[in-house]
Amino acid sequence: MKRTLSLALLASLTVAALAACAGGTGGRTTTGAPTDAAAGTPVTVTVGVTDASKDYWKVFTDLAAKQGITVKLQNFTDYQQLNPIVSHGDLELNQFQHLLFLANYDVSAKADLVPIGATAIYALGLYTSKGYASPADIPQGGEVAIPNDPTNQARALLVLQSAHLVSLKDGGNALSTPADVLPGSKVKVVPVDANQTAVQLKSLDAAIINNNFAYDAKIDPTTAIYSDLKDPSAADPYINVWVAKKADADNPVYQKLIAIYHDKAVTDELLKENGGTALISDKSPAELQQILSGLEDLVRKSS
Repeated sequence: MKRTLSLALLASLTVAALAACAGGTGGRTTTGAPTDAAAGTPVTVTVGVTDASKDYWKVFTDLAAKQGITVKLQNFTDYQQLNPIVSHGDLELNQFQHLLFLANYDVSAKADLVPIGATAIYALGLYTSKGYASPADIPQGGEVAIPNDPTNQARALLVLQSAHLVSLKDGGNALSTPADVLPGSKVKVVPVDANQTAVQLKSLDAAIINNNFAYDAKIDPTTAIYSDLKDPSAADPYINVWVAKKADADNPVYQKLIAIYHDKAVTDELLKENGGTALISDKSPAELQQILSGLEDLVRKSS
């Protein structure tokens, strides 16, 4: 309860700060979204991210500026804040999450956020500092940290199952939890906050670490001893997306930003920074929204 209240207070303070800086020039819709860049009028768009320090954002914002769009990046270390702030209208876009994360939020919060453009699928890697060359080298009874937020937790468990370190009840799915780890599994999973997974490498045998936090911890993503980018066709729930309120889904300024994001200069820098551990996605907004709808149905059935 204390943690919930703390996050709520922090979110409210962040909302207030963003409300003071999210304005821009140019025309806006009734929801406050800018609309005029397509006509050549300069506008400002504030985007919530979790990796603002990465160089590809500099390439992106420079290209956007050349087209009359000033992009302000608002960085967050807590994933849970970004969607509520967009829902409340105090942040125009966010770009940090995959579709399953968004589906969980929309269902639990009864929200109407939608994906308006794809970015990439990022490998979820298994790392160790104990010298193991492969998952098979992790000893029986070893301990592996995983992110504890519901969607990344389920994905991490599926990665561990694919690596033959755990077995999951009924084969597992996109909503599996540590309670689904079957007795007799090779390792014990230790759920922790996603931003603490890298820290656990000091004491545990291994950890599943999201790319952003691996980057922050100066971990080379190519050193993962296993990852889940083995079957991209099965990775639809984990396509990372640009997200806006439903009323702003067709905003021309936002669509221009998505096109800029897919400029080769941006994607080349993104792939370089991720050491080849990302797969650029070009799925359309309609395809993304169809995938989201199916995931939301799965979340509702499980609740």
